[in-house]
Amino acid sequence: MDERRTVKVSKYLSKHLRHQPERIGITLDENGWVPVDDVLRAAARHGFALTRAELDHAVATNDKRRFTVDGDRIRANQGHTVAVDLDLPPAEPPAYLYHGTVARVMDAIRAEGLRPMTRHHVHLSPDRETATRVGARRGRPLVLTVDAGAMHRAGHVFRVSANGVWLADAVPPEFLLLRD
Repeated sequence: MDERRTVKVSKYLSKHLRHQPERIGITLDENGWVPVDDVLRAAARHGFALTRAELDHAVATNDKRRFTVDGDRIRANQGHTVAVDLDLPPAEPPAYLYHGTVARVMDAIRAEGLRPMTRHHVHLSPDRETATRVGARRGRPLVLTVDAGAMHRAGHVFRVSANGVWLADAVPPEFLLLRD
């Protein structure tokens, strides 16, 4: 399949499985799942016809592994702005996790820590390289180190999504290892 088409399909799925399902008339269940056939029919009705093969290819080749297909249903692994419960169990994080960001938001981060903003959770990466790629989407990246072990010991809950992204409700500033 053409790489540009695969990217378009992936972005289309992200938009409607994470942020605006109602825009094309699909309904996510409480855990974010929707029948694949519903997605295909809705996409066709709204001028973005795609095949099951294209959908499966976009899911299988997505470098961020944003989606999971389970039989006849699909969902986004995380990053929702619509209300869903991914039903992920609490997990013990590694000692350190990482968050990619940019310099223009550092004053707010120093004061308030990391907040989910429009999403349900703060997204944390298991390695600096991934966090660097995430931060680079908005400019020159800065990578913050999160003392996840200390957070966990202090009672903060972590979950890990199907694609290895660590999720926390927030990261208070005292758990960020910042250099001044």
